[in-house]
Amino acid sequence: MSLAGKVAIVTGSGRGLGLSYAQELARQGAAVVINDVDADIANAAVASITEAGGKAIALVAPVGSTETAKALVAAAVENFGGLDILVTNAGVLRDKSILKMTDEDFDLVINVHLRGTFTCVRETYAYFKENNVAGRIITIGSPTGQRGTFGQTNYAAAKAGIVGMVRTWAQEMKRAGVTVNTVVPVAATAMTKTVPYFAKAVEADEAGEAMPEFFRKTLGFGTADDVAGLIVFLASDAAGNINGQVIGAGGDRLQLWSHPEAVATEFHDGGWDYATLNENFQNLFGEKFQSVGERFPELPAELQPAPAAK
Repeated sequence: MSLAGKVAIVTGSGRGLGLSYAQELARQGAAVVINDVDADIANAAVASITEAGGKAIALVAPVGSTETAKALVAAAVENFGGLDILVTNAGVLRDKSILKMTDEDFDLVINVHLRGTFTCVRETYAYFKENNVAGRIITIGSPTGQRGTFGQTNYAAAKAGIVGMVRTWAQEMKRAGVTVNTVVPVAATAMTKTVPYFAKAVEADEAGEAMPEFFRKTLGFGTADDVAGLIVFLASDAAGNINGQVIGAGGDRLQLWSHPEAVATEFHDGGWDYATLNENFQNLFGEKFQSVGERFPELPAELQPAPAAK
């Protein structure tokens, strides 16, 4: 087992993607701290691991505060004797277009995703440094954070912010031998279940059947288990030279995302005043504007969702 003797924290791991990550980490030998806000769900997740011969305990608390972050690290150390791996998966959604999004909608998503990642990483890294642990930190991003999605101002901000923090942390933590990366999963979740485009894929997954190849190969969309292998790999000693990267996983597809780079550069003597920009901007950059949002290929006829009942 690649993670024998290791200890991992996985936030938001009572169900869905987080549970798959936790189960695979345990399957590969790690003892796991399960985290969720629902005690019954957290305890069921622990049972799914211990009944399979793994080691797990639950800490029931909402992610975001420093207190929860400290409690998670303490739970790992007190129950399993140390900490080697952190996966920051906890998240919530409050999707609304900007004019309908309230302060509360925005703050909640930012607190759980962005602040929760920050506080948990800070406490984990403090433990790593104090105890000379060359640990692994894996944050969870989203295509929305890379490309933007209509109605997800709060979520896009949080996920893009996580990637920005990871690029900074990779520099700060390198000398300590700690790696920090972002995984961008593309998988059937509670969110994608509500999107008609993915209906046939989700139906197959819930029926325990293989997803149609269009989703797995063309779209790179799969199950939670398709992402779990990447989580374990990045948590292992084999990934010690991988740092500050954004890696996508879904279905049969694996992607290494680029970091933002200038796509066009121009200079003008004396700088760029309004008149110069007005005269030249479109000619210089108009054909190089970058697209926004995700672009999905058209579904084959046999995978079109059934029309809604009238």
